[in-house]
Amino acid sequence: MQRNSLKRGAIAGLPAGSGGALPALVLVGLFFIVPVVALLLRSVTDPEPGLQNYAALLGSGTYARVFLNTFLVAAVVTAVTIVVAFPVAWMLAIMPPAFGSLVFGVIILSMWTNLLTRTYAWMVLLQRTGVINRTLMGLGIIQEPLPLINNLTGVTIGMVYIMLPFMILPLVGTLRAIDPMTLRAAALCGATPYQAFRRILLPLSLPGITAGGLMVFVMSLGYYVTPALLGGTSNMMLAEMIAQTVQSLLNWGLGSAAAFVLLVVTMALYALQLRLVGAKRPAGGL
Repeated sequence: MQRNSLKRGAIAGLPAGSGGALPALVLVGLFFIVPVVALLLRSVTDPEPGLQNYAALLGSGTYARVFLNTFLVAAVVTAVTIVVAFPVAWMLAIMPPAFGSLVFGVIILSMWTNLLTRTYAWMVLLQRTGVINRTLMGLGIIQEPLPLINNLTGVTIGMVYIMLPFMILPLVGTLRAIDPMTLRAAALCGATPYQAFRRILLPLSLPGITAGGLMVFVMSLGYYVTPALLGGTSNMMLAEMIAQTVQSLLNWGLGSAAAFVLLVVTMALYALQLRLVGAKRPAGGL
């Protein structure tokens, strides 16, 4: 029987014992590799064979600003999400399990709410006559309504709210795995709370921060609904530009080229992040 199994593996051209992974490989090929290849072919064949779509994309100052704005927004959203999510994740990690499960359920529940509904809710809250501006003016903190929508501020607030669960989830798992006695030992040795955070808690939580930050950054690069509704024309991101290029201009070649460039840049940043984290991890080992 073992000989027959090895023979079938040899006939299929796969290593022995890898036959069970064949359905997964087929699905990956159909739903990931084939669309990417089709995207690449469309970008170099529409409207005619050549690299004119990439030349127009990379040689235009307008498209360059859209690319720069996309990565700027993604970086700002990622940084703000990490700052907001860390204390929430730490609170969930140290609070009693029953109450922590309740709060955790509320956070997860927000992920199940329709994205468009949440974005429209922020449009109502952030507008000049919205609850936030009226409350601040009623308290005397401001004299005139703040411009909180149709700019980078509105996009950042809306996207941070949407991305928070994706940052909190990996952080909670990492923080719960940290032994509380480590921080207590640092306090007994004379470390201040800031020193314990900077030299113990923060380095130990880096795997969760890295995983969540990468997830938030990559998802932010391709977000469409929230930036389109809360941002303005001066804050257009690449996903909105691709949609307008395909739907309004019917320029499938240029839209495919923009999507493929975004994919390549994202994968390059992901590879760089893995290289940097992989290089630092052995040096930080105990």
